[in-house]
Amino acid sequence: MGMLCAVSFNRYGRLYYLDPGEFTPQVGDKVLVPTEDGTEVAECVWAPQWVSEDTAGFPRLAGPAGDADLDRDALVRRRKAEAKVAAKKLIREHELPMKVVAVDHLTGPEPSTDSVEDGAHTTIYFTAPHRVDFRSLVRDLGATLRCRVELRQLSVRDSARVQGGIGSCGRDLCCATFLRDFEPVTIRMAKDQDLPLNPLRISGACGRLMCCLKYEHPLYQRFQETAPPVGSRVETEQGPGRVVGHSVPRDAVNVRLDADGSRCSCSRASVCGSRQAYEQQYE
Repeated sequence: MGMLCAVSFNRYGRLYYLDPGEFTPQVGDKVLVPTEDGTEVAECVWAPQWVSEDTAGFPRLAGPAGDADLDRDALVRRRKAEAKVAAKKLIREHELPMKVVAVDHLTGPEPSTDSVEDGAHTTIYFTAPHRVDFRSLVRDLGATLRCRVELRQLSVRDSARVQGGIGSCGRDLCCATFLRDFEPVTIRMAKDQDLPLNPLRISGACGRLMCCLKYEHPLYQRFQETAPPVGSRVETEQGPGRVVGHSVPRDAVNVRLDADGSRCSCSRASVCGSRQAYEQQYE
């Protein structure tokens, strides 16, 4: 048991959980977060609270951000904007089938406000329908931005994660908020959940199968393992009948009664027990 707080590097972006240590930031405060490239400025979106989980493995908050840290963060954001504009302009001039998705910028040991930074490094993320020869583009970007430039091609899923957006459910994309790893999603998951196999209905913003198809799939698998299959005979409180459908979210089965042909919904547990008694009776 320990305390955790949540921070975000971008508004409405992914949350990162840290051990606040001796610091008590409030919502909206700028704090320093340790990363592989040094400390970076982030915004506290969840004040420190006690949690039941073990917090030993969480990174520790580096402290509140000072004026120098805020100035450096503003400089980095300005350099990112300049690099994005320059990259889009040069891509058009080189007539390359590339789309700029995001830009990262690392300042040098002593960041300056002029156009030259010793040791600065800019990484430009892009998407393209195929592999692109961008060697001449990198040279022109380096000469324009006057720093080391690196280009990285992203997949469609990684592109959706970086850009963010709203899914068909009306909420922020899972990959842009809390999903860390992409797990394999198959069309079989959609079939098991009786979803329409229309690509427009089961595809996410990236054009691939929605990641949320995997969330409830284990529930459907367990239901199908224990529930009577469609067409089997069962005994209900209203009388004997035949299973004509399943309702997994309600944990129930739909039965057509033999007496009058009407349909009723029965819980899976009651029908499973009655099915065993029915089969023993007519064996």
